Amino acid sequence: MSVGDPAATEPHGPGTPSGTAAEVAVGEEAVLPLIEETARIEKRAVETGRVRVSTRTDTLDQVLRETLRSDMVGVTRVPVNRTLAEGEAPPVVRTEAGVTIIPVLEEIFVVEKRLVLKEEVHSRRTTAGEDVERPVTLGRNRLVIVRVAREGDSTEHEA
Repeated sequence: MSVGDPAATEPHGPGTPSGTAAEVAVGEEAVLPLIEETARIEKRAVETGRVRVSTRTDTLDQVLRETLRSDMVGVTRVPVNRTLAEGEAPPVVRTEAGVTIIPVLEEIFVVEKRLVLKEEVHSRRTTAGEDVERPVTLGRNRLVIVRVAREGDSTEHEA
């Protein structure tokens, strides 16, 4: 190669655009370009399908059972007709063996005034039970999810 040969002054080699090696004489300068590659990532939304969510209410007929209780009071009048002794305290309301006893007093006039226990009212409570059944309708919601693909196909799922 000669100095005036254009092929002698152009770089060549594996690191050059022409793919050949560059030769540089001693004392000469050579400019080597540096190349850097960069990468960039981008995101974009792509619709792959749609979802439709709805609820359905199912009804369920069911029989509820419960025992209802009621209290009744029976009243029995028990004649006593006993005159209280002078200074004796009048009887008070009391309970004996589950029976509430209410004294009924009457004052009568004789030559002297005496307190006479006329009667007692005995009150007893009894309890009765009754089993009842009533049909009722109960509601329950179910979730229905319909997935619609971009192609138009749909799939239904229940939860």
